[in-house]
Amino acid sequence: MTSNATEAGIGTARGEETAARAVIDDIGKAWAANDGDAFADAYTEDGSMILSGDRYLSGREVIRKTIKQQFASAHQGTTLLQDIVDVRFLSPQTAVVITEGGVLAPHETAPAPERAIRATWVLAKQSNTWLIAAYQNTRNADGTLPGA
Repeated sequence: MTSNATEAGIGTARGEETAARAVIDDIGKAWAANDGDAFADAYTEDGSMILSGDRYLSGREVIRKTIKQQFASAHQGTTLLQDIVDVRFLSPQTAVVITEGGVLAPHETAPAPERAIRATWVLAKQSNTWLIAAYQNTRNADGTLPGA
């Protein structure tokens, strides 16, 4: 019985990790489609985004309005590269995901240095659905800390 219980726990954990990873993948799909609604709907109602350049967005509807403006202007025709480098569960309802990547201009396969980022995603499971509670990114071009 212990073996079956352990296998069931491992299967559940893998399923939760797959579901958490799918949130990140779905953001990439929404970006590629310039679908601001799908992008914003991946966030909790009170979700937040902290972006390079000292930008802070609070709430799903603020995120929706901002991303729709960006898809209609600066990010039109771009795609998003998000390589997941770490997934950790802090509880059965909370996950932290770290990604590396950035915004890709048309025909790019890697972001230009000024668009390369590392991001932290805090996911919350609400009503059996994983959503983004908080997102923060930092440009890789910002450099290293002194003494690092």
